Amino acid sequence: MNNYNTDYDVIIVGGGTNGLSAGCYLGMDGKKVLVLEALDKIGGMASSGYLIPEAPQHLVHPCAMDMMSMRVHAHVPRELELERHGFKSIELSPGYVYLHPDGTSLVFWRDRQRTAAEIRRYSAKDADVFLEFMKVIDLFLDIALPMMRVDPARTNLMTKLKVVGTALKHRKLKPELMALMTGSAHQAARERFEHPVTISAMCALTGLAGDISADGGGIYYALLGFLHRFGVGRVIGGMQQLSNAMRARLEELGGHVMTSARVGEILASQGKVRGVRLVDGREFTARAVIAGCHPKVALEMVSAGEMPRNLLTRIAMAPANARGSGPLKVDLALDGQISVPRFEAARGDGVDLRKACLMIGTEEAVLENFAASSRGEVPRLPYITMVAPNSVDPSQSPPGQDVLYIYPPVMPVAPREGWDALRERVADQVVEQLSEYVEGIQGHVIGRWIEAAPDFTARLNTVNGCVVHIDTTSMRSSAMRPAYGLGGDTLPVEGLYLGSAGIHPGGGVNGMAGRLAANRVKRFLAKARQ
Repeated sequence: MNNYNTDYDVIIVGGGTNGLSAGCYLGMDGKKVLVLEALDKIGGMASSGYLIPEAPQHLVHPCAMDMMSMRVHAHVPRELELERHGFKSIELSPGYVYLHPDGTSLVFWRDRQRTAAEIRRYSAKDADVFLEFMKVIDLFLDIALPMMRVDPARTNLMTKLKVVGTALKHRKLKPELMALMTGSAHQAARERFEHPVTISAMCALTGLAGDISADGGGIYYALLGFLHRFGVGRVIGGMQQLSNAMRARLEELGGHVMTSARVGEILASQGKVRGVRLVDGREFTARAVIAGCHPKVALEMVSAGEMPRNLLTRIAMAPANARGSGPLKVDLALDGQISVPRFEAARGDGVDLRKACLMIGTEEAVLENFAASSRGEVPRLPYITMVAPNSVDPSQSPPGQDVLYIYPPVMPVAPREGWDALRERVADQVVEQLSEYVEGIQGHVIGRWIEAAPDFTARLNTVNGCVVHIDTTSMRSSAMRPAYGLGGDTLPVEGLYLGSAGIHPGGGVNGMAGRLAANRVKRFLAKARQ
């Protein structure tokens, strides 16, 4: 890049998938774009690399792994023509498998009838109830998805009419839908199902989205709806390939990307954005700036006095892992391969469980994990998800060896003893608990990579280690995400736009927030020319 070229149409702060997505859409519109990434490579939460020194051929995904969200919003990679730039994904079958302590398992197939057949092995009543429940989840998705795909700041009359039509057509399901949207995920499982395996499987799945005991958490069953409607995908070559494909597309369109370029200030004066200043003192000017980073981080970088105090307070208090829990991440490089013979023998149907995302965590364990974490305590019962990425993509590890992506979804954000004192010990605990279900781990670890909430905060410049930036709740959705007065298409500083997981439609690797921000900027620049 020509270092003397410092004037752009749009500058994007943050080179994650939303920032890169925004850059691509603006580049397709002929805009001169600069993406600034603080780290030494792009991708943010959608990155991968060889991070374990003792295992230089084991590929680690330090944050996002599977692709469900981008399958929901499949138009993004299609519109950006990412396949031409090396992006390739495959569908997993099965996607998710729940492992019960007694050696039984429940597969969440993409085909709901096959999932119902899994449940029928435990309870015929639960299987029938499950299929009826899916009608309620389908209705929720048919209402939510069209609204997720549009800008909540626009009128969207035709979309709203379609949604109303869908609701009227299925009005008999309204009481069930309202109970789901206002109650907790745990309540939804308890009031419908009777068998402990069914209930535990539902709790383990929905706990990936948030506290299953929280009112309004019934919407976490969208995960189940997405799984059945869109399936689960995985990027061949690792998640970094998605980010690299986005960068290649952006550069093909004439955009520029700078890594190791940390922004210190979003320059603004007299209510208008002027550009950015890096921490090393370099300045770049632009007519618009998109913040692809956490909204709080972004707004606190705006020149002093330009953002109203009430809005700065509002975003500072927006919930980010507000109930005290966040994920832990442990990646292991092994000199052999894992297996789950006890569970495969119990099934006896030849399903290869190695290729699925394995979920461990009974109803009691999931509840205990959220309760303990909220008290600042390390949970004692196992609630863990695990993937062996190389099981479907052998390029991610040496032949005959595994790399494990271990993700306990619920750990204390700020434990009483502090993560510096606990990190290694808790990782040992997780590996020990996992080894009660999965063989081939103990005694085979070459090296490991561990990150807890403070590590996510430091590396990804997020708040409280929250990987979705702002907690997913009904009060933090649509134009109210990240906060009232900050989710529309204008901010008090003209030309400044939010464009990360902290705005509509929320978290997940999908590029939709970047797409939305790009469209808002295009309208702004078109109006400015008039």
